[in-house]
Amino acid sequence: MKAVVVEHPGGPEALKYQEIPTPQVKPGWSLVKVKAFGVNHSEIFTRQGKSPTVSFPRILGIECVGEIAKTTDPEHLPVGQTIMSLMGEMGRDFDGGYAEYVLLPNEQIYPINSNLSWTDLAAIPETYYTAYGALTGLRLSQGDSLLVRGGTSGVGIAAAKLAKAVDRNIHVTGTTREIAKKELLLNKGFDDVILDKDDKLQTELKFDKILELIGPKTLKNSLAALAFNGIVSSTGELGGVWDIKNFDPIPMIPNNRYLTSFSSGDVNLSWIHDMLNLIEERHVDVSPTKIYHLDQVDVAHAYLESGQSIGKVVISVE
Repeated sequence: MKAVVVEHPGGPEALKYQEIPTPQVKPGWSLVKVKAFGVNHSEIFTRQGKSPTVSFPRILGIECVGEIAKTTDPEHLPVGQTIMSLMGEMGRDFDGGYAEYVLLPNEQIYPINSNLSWTDLAAIPETYYTAYGALTGLRLSQGDSLLVRGGTSGVGIAAAKLAKAVDRNIHVTGTTREIAKKELLLNKGFDDVILDKDDKLQTELKFDKILELIGPKTLKNSLAALAFNGIVSSTGELGGVWDIKNFDPIPMIPNNRYLTSFSSGDVNLSWIHDMLNLIEERHVDVSPTKIYHLDQVDVAHAYLESGQSIGKVVISVE
């Protein structure tokens, strides 16, 4: 099969498109024919050597969509079944989705039904599941003001679209470090856009709910922008900072404001089905911003790292 292999940490050039043996099934694992997959910032961090538990060589890829090619669980995962897979230790402890075929543990292969194209479906797993789970934790209600910090990211745009699908009256504001992207964000479904300069929100407005995708780097500033009884969900780590030193919740969390989080590693099949139903019933546009082919994964990584990207990037394997 064709696959993209990282032999050692490095830049996008470390992603080598090559031919390797197709994995063979083993007890408890089934073989998936990959149709498409999304590219994620966490995979860039891993490629750069910033995931200390990952050893090389490794095929990256924490998500994919496709069909069962060979199965060890024909009752639940028959050959030909459309599936989605995300997270677990895919692309980290074992080889992931940057390939024509991927061998996965049966418990992290999720059978689904969908009328979406493969490339649209591939934009959903990690990105929309993260946004959907985080928005659930934010307990959105009619007329809320929602701030998406990291609005130009794939998860940020997904959150804006899903929030509007839940309730058109939710006012969704996105942040960007480049105000030139304002029109792009407005076209993606945001109601308003504010500048995030030097990790400070350039506004005095307060928000009922905040989806914090930059992470620990900007969390304290986001908490200060919460309205009374508001909620922040610290869900992403796009800022490249993994923790808050000397975290003291009393001074950091203003009175009667709330801090929660969501990890997409906690995958629930019923949530996946609920999310897909919402997307299809409300006709949410999940189409990716850019589509590349398997031999262009290095180009996709370079685009995401350029600072000029917006939205979800997908690789078509067909």
